Amino acid sequence: MTSFASSSVLTEPQAVHVSQDIWVDILKALSTELQRGQFITWFRDTAVLGREDKTLIVGLPLPMYLSWHLEHYRALTLEAAKSIDPTIEQIVYKVDGGLKDNSQRSVDILSLFPEPKKRKVPGRQEVKMAEGLISKILNPRYTLDNFVVGSNNRLAQAACQAVAAAPGGKYNPLFLYGNVGLGKTHLLQATGNEILKKDPRAVVLYTTSEDFTNEVVEAIRTQKMEKLRSRYRRVDVLIVDDVQFLANKERTQEEFFHTFNALYEDRKQVILSADRPPQELQLAERLLSRFARGMIADVSMPDYETRLAILVEKAREYEIFMDAKVLEFIAEHMPTNIRELEGILMQAVAQYELEQRMPTVGSIAQIMSKLHHDPHIEEEHVGFEVPEKRAATFQDVMEATSRYYSVSVQDMVGVSRVREILIPRQIAMYIGKKYLRMSYVRLGELFSNRDHTTVMNAVEKIEKKTQNDPQILREMRAIERDLGFV
Repeated sequence: MTSFASSSVLTEPQAVHVSQDIWVDILKALSTELQRGQFITWFRDTAVLGREDKTLIVGLPLPMYLSWHLEHYRALTLEAAKSIDPTIEQIVYKVDGGLKDNSQRSVDILSLFPEPKKRKVPGRQEVKMAEGLISKILNPRYTLDNFVVGSNNRLAQAACQAVAAAPGGKYNPLFLYGNVGLGKTHLLQATGNEILKKDPRAVVLYTTSEDFTNEVVEAIRTQKMEKLRSRYRRVDVLIVDDVQFLANKERTQEEFFHTFNALYEDRKQVILSADRPPQELQLAERLLSRFARGMIADVSMPDYETRLAILVEKAREYEIFMDAKVLEFIAEHMPTNIRELEGILMQAVAQYELEQRMPTVGSIAQIMSKLHHDPHIEEEHVGFEVPEKRAATFQDVMEATSRYYSVSVQDMVGVSRVREILIPRQIAMYIGKKYLRMSYVRLGELFSNRDHTTVMNAVEKIEKKTQNDPQILREMRAIERDLGFV
């Protein structure tokens, strides 16, 4: 089922067919302005659906994309479109679920915009996997493409990209640190997978400090240390997770020190992770000095936007449609780590698959309360479906108006006086005054500190327009119904 994001623009559906070539050109321009992870997440399965005069109609695969595009990408997309075709003056969005199900209708963004090929390092020695080498299996679902990049992990992700392009180069060793559940293991394994994709003959060993310790202990017990050393020192890439657990294990640290040196001197790549930076680890000083030779990057707590992007990507991966408000609720109330975000989402997926019940804010709040023992969340949110039973706020008014007219909230509170923005602004002011009993002074503050008389005039003007213009009245009633006021 499809729905128009701007019925004021598309009241007469006479859109003419437009070749997807223009959308490909727009995407090319956007790909140079956005981080690859964000670009892939938010522009996959999109297409140009048509054109009406000077308006380009862009199709989005899911409703959750609509508010995000309006708020974050509409201005940038319009700028890119104008650079290609100056006659385009407006972008409007239309949610079309068929785009997700029919890949032939949308642009194949992963094929058109593949990960840039990196230059191969000449003279790399190729070796076969040594017999008996104990290695954890790299999980193929961890890739650098599906790692969601945000301000909290941008440096770490870029460093992993560089290492995957040139193992044993200037970022050797690569040391990632951060609290549990923030994506370090994803980056480690994704880097290993990327190296293997570029060179299937490479020997990539991923292990944990605990497993390495167990192997050392077993080798000492069976008097096979030389065999262990030989096996470990014949790899091309050694990835060791959670090196903080080497603390107080002197013999294991000694073996790791010599293994590290052998690989480093042979220009083999070493990638490490820990829950804290090297200088805070309780390890031998000579190990810490080696760790500090290369690149050190932290993976910190994801911000709200990154958490939401991760949830969108995971919902797509699990092939479940979730209302944007549900994903936004999870992102807002789960600021701790990515692992817990995925855990909540998996609970919601299980609820859908086993009970055939779509997740709601209320059901998600119940899950959070049970897992985290937070009665405040349960008391505040359980038992009602959003948005019907929650009193609308002025933020809701702005977002509903923004969705209806395909203009961003930022444009509405700005200074532009073009009709496409002026009418939505006046309607939002009118609804705030009529239903939320907001003062003219307060409304003026929310709209870039406008004088209260300006707001009063805007409210009076739109009220008169609704009496004389049936179209404006229909548009306002649609927004009022969306908010539950009528």
